[in-house]
Amino acid sequence: MRIPLSDATALEFDDNGFTRELVGELGSHLRIIEDALGVDVSQRGNTLSISGDGDRQAASHVLRELYSLAARGRALHPTDVQHAVRILRKEPTGSLHSYFDDNILTSVRGRPITPRSAGQRGYLQKLRHHDVCFGVGPAGTGKTYLAMAVAVAALQRGEVKKIVLTRPAVEAGEKLGFLPGDLNEKVDPYLRPLYDALSDMIPAERVQRMLERGVIEVAPLAFMRGRTLAGSYVLLDEGQNTTREQMKMFLTRLGEGSRMVVTGDITQIDLPRRSDSGMVHALDVLADVRRVGVATLDASDVVRHPLVAAIIEAYAGADEPEQGRRGRG
Repeated sequence: MRIPLSDATALEFDDNGFTRELVGELGSHLRIIEDALGVDVSQRGNTLSISGDGDRQAASHVLRELYSLAARGRALHPTDVQHAVRILRKEPTGSLHSYFDDNILTSVRGRPITPRSAGQRGYLQKLRHHDVCFGVGPAGTGKTYLAMAVAVAALQRGEVKKIVLTRPAVEAGEKLGFLPGDLNEKVDPYLRPLYDALSDMIPAERVQRMLERGVIEVAPLAFMRGRTLAGSYVLLDEGQNTTREQMKMFLTRLGEGSRMVVTGDITQIDLPRRSDSGMVHALDVLADVRRVGVATLDASDVVRHPLVAAIIEAYAGADEPEQGRRGRG
């Protein structure tokens, strides 16, 4: 690949196949870059010309980095291009390889699961190097999904013997009591997001076998009391909705050879008062405890629909008395 000195906004690439991968079907990848950076990108053979009043330098860097990924065998998808633009806008001289080459796991659809923002990359490092880790951030930042991927990868490598996934059932009293069915059917709506993430990483029929054999356990937080979880990767989701007593109970279940992750959004607490949250309390109490990691993500780490980040930022800037008490991501 070379950049002609006569035209700094023109990029000439060496390989037809990699260029097609870069451009995308009917130029779909180029349109994403154009819309995001306010430029126009035209193609003539293996040469891409960048024009317009937008950020040509950023567009050039994004295109070079994406071509480099394609040349190393990476199949590019529109979401990859979107994430590449966001990453390199925040790191103008950065490299995509430090993100896209860090493959945690391959999903059942054959897509590599990798960090997609600087915040996610930092979170992943905390997950890998701490026995207990807190992932704090708004909806859509991948805090639970990445932790799940790390847990599944650890199980596949034989580093742990089982995965335990749990959530507090905040409405486990009166409202759940009116739901039909047995206890499992009553709490299933609270645990469904964990099943959904799991099924993206392990084929459904295999998940079912692992559940039956106890290799994977999905249960309400109340079921953790009195247990010692050894040789396990334990993930507590919606941690902001635990009480102080529940959080202490959960963290003290840590057994030999186990790792724990607590994820949650402390702006969406469904308990009567924010001060009741076991996660908020634990973040303060454990701030100086070694081997306890804390990763904080924000709207710039959102990997859902791009509008989700804008919605989160709008709510964060609004002065609403009920903010942080309603809704769940």
